[in-house]
Amino acid sequence: MTTSLGEHFFRHEFGRLVATLSRRVGLRHLEAVEDAVQEALLAAVDSWPKTVVPDNPSAWLYRVAHNRFVGELRRQARRGALDELHAAAEPEADESAPELRLAGDVRDDLLRMLFVCCDEAIPIESQLALALKTLCGFDVREIAARLFTTEANVYKRLGRARSCLREPPLREADVTTDRLTTRLPVVQGVLYLLFTEGYLSVHAETAIRRELCDEARRLTTLLAEHPVSATPETFALLALMHLHTARMAARQDVAGGLVLLEDQDRSRWDQTLIHEGLHWLARSAAGATFSRFHAEAGIAAEHCVAPSFAETRWDRVIECYALLERVAPSPLHLLNRAVATAELHGPAQGLALLEGIDPPTWLSGSYMWSAVLADLHRRAGNDAVAESYRRTALETAPSASIREVLTRRLARAGARSR
Repeated sequence: MTTSLGEHFFRHEFGRLVATLSRRVGLRHLEAVEDAVQEALLAAVDSWPKTVVPDNPSAWLYRVAHNRFVGELRRQARRGALDELHAAAEPEADESAPELRLAGDVRDDLLRMLFVCCDEAIPIESQLALALKTLCGFDVREIAARLFTTEANVYKRLGRARSCLREPPLREADVTTDRLTTRLPVVQGVLYLLFTEGYLSVHAETAIRRELCDEARRLTTLLAEHPVSATPETFALLALMHLHTARMAARQDVAGGLVLLEDQDRSRWDQTLIHEGLHWLARSAAGATFSRFHAEAGIAAEHCVAPSFAETRWDRVIECYALLERVAPSPLHLLNRAVATAELHGPAQGLALLEGIDPPTWLSGSYMWSAVLADLHRRAGNDAVAESYRRTALETAPSASIREVLTRRLARAGARSR
């Protein structure tokens, strides 16, 4: 979708419109709402380049989506459903009107709907898929990549989630303060995945999607400001986002390609964001809670405060990865610890950590596993083994940008070994 407003506007508006319209008409109509919103966005893409963009594009889209939704129900003769829409028959264009309250005033539509959709009756895998698809605007391929599953499984998970939303219908009034607390970890997980897709995208044409990172950071800031969700885990997640965003300007070259950490111009790192991230990391230390977000923010902090790549405190990075494995066990964390170990103690010790490990299918079939083994074997002088892994890594890379940076990284590993 392209207009003068850009793709980000439409992605953001999709989630916002679905959240707002669903709140008015009920979640059991979610699929019809999604269709109506999609039609409104397509109408905008078709008509706005030929005319003048409305003074209030969001209000225009909402009115069109609402009318398409009501028209579809009317065509299907759902008279009972139409009666329920009485209160939403003519939406106000003024978006400054007071909003409905939810368990202590979660004032953002998207954030409110995240809590509503993360219902305990829905399997957690389906909660994540639904939130990423409906509220974050991810397509099925992106969801599959981020959840390390197949596109067929994503479709199944979406179907299960929508079935749960239809019967019995979920209501905002059901989301009490206690339920906000129990659903918070899933909401945090969705925002983490949203940020991750922005930071290193599997999108075919865009390696970094800054708008996704900014939206994830905005919503997480709202969590940090809410009395129920202002927890050490939220603060740690917000710290992680700030610290990663601080390096974003240096992560791409003038052609849009990815720049390796060791090659980044550290003078381009945003010191204001680094200080903000360190502030949130300090706040996250209150209490006895230690989450995966704490560990990952600690790793990001070590990179941000290091004067250079060579002067990184790799022993601290290794310790953080070990803690991360403990609180959120995953072979992916062990893989990353092996990389850090190789920087501190050499590639042989990095490989020793992975010796005898039988990775799960989702990881062994991923470019990440093959890329790390190619890198370590090449640096250790095992050229034949490294070449096999290198070919697999390049074949399974999800985008041209990632394939290109892998090519450079693995070529460098060979030079270092020689």
